[in-house]
Amino acid sequence: MVIQTPGKVTERITLLGRRESNVYYLDGGTEAALLGGGMVYIAPDVMDQIREMVLDTQKIRRIVILHAHFDHCGIVPFLQKQWPGVSVAASEAARAILAKPKVVETIDAMNRAALERQNLLEKAGEMGFADFPGIAVNEVLKEGQTVACGDRTIEILEVPGHSSCSIAAYVPEEKAMFASDAGGIALGDDVFTAANSDFDKYQQSLEKMAAYDVDVCLSEHYGARTGQDGRNFLSRSGQAAAEFREMMEQSLARTNDPDQTAAEITEDIISRSPPEFLPKEIVSMIIRQMAGDLDKKRAET
Repeated sequence: MVIQTPGKVTERITLLGRRESNVYYLDGGTEAALLGGGMVYIAPDVMDQIREMVLDTQKIRRIVILHAHFDHCGIVPFLQKQWPGVSVAASEAARAILAKPKVVETIDAMNRAALERQNLLEKAGEMGFADFPGIAVNEVLKEGQTVACGDRTIEILEVPGHSSCSIAAYVPEEKAMFASDAGGIALGDDVFTAANSDFDKYQQSLEKMAAYDVDVCLSEHYGARTGQDGRNFLSRSGQAAAEFREMMEQSLARTNDPDQTAAEITEDIISRSPPEFLPKEIVSMIIRQMAGDLDKKRAET
């Protein structure tokens, strides 16, 4: 089953946000955690959904940022103001990235552009989430680390490839993998390969996550998958990555130009993407990063 609307994924996991930008409330009984940081403009939706679903924010001990891209940490500064006692956790690489003034400036600009597209800039100013002042990461999460969340356990996996700072979180009691974009991005029946940082590492990370006993696969774009859909998603993503890599390598062999290859593939991706998917300029940047990485690897062989 594919779950894209806010509500229960399992008895202990609740999806919040919008179809294209998701965060998850993990209920550990005596404690809770929020996994994912979302697009900035989902802040009002998340707060409304928490109230409507009567989720206990007093139980939230930590917010887990699975990687430091702008569309995965946008609501965190706002939530830090709402819940000042909550710890923000991320990888060491994400902590270092989010401490850079240039990164903070860039995320702030991208957040404002997203708010303008949603006609939410005025409301964001009124509610206090228009600006991105940066994020203080209180807790560094590492490969193999286990974090208690009441009667649930969060196991940390380092899964680079989409970004150098990507982690995933596995909850064995739920057989749930919070893969974020390291697991690929579902676009209808297709899976968008998001090997922004390093294609080899991206494919290795997919294999690593797929080796776990997963019944529930949770993405930060386009929802969660349970049952057979959950069990198959990471292997489907791995197959999609292999096919996408072959297509891109064939294009590079023909064009000998990463820019031309990226332009051609971007047009194809945009033509098959829902309208609320990332803006064309961001998709183009992602594809260009992958084309550049594969062109470099091609030159080295």
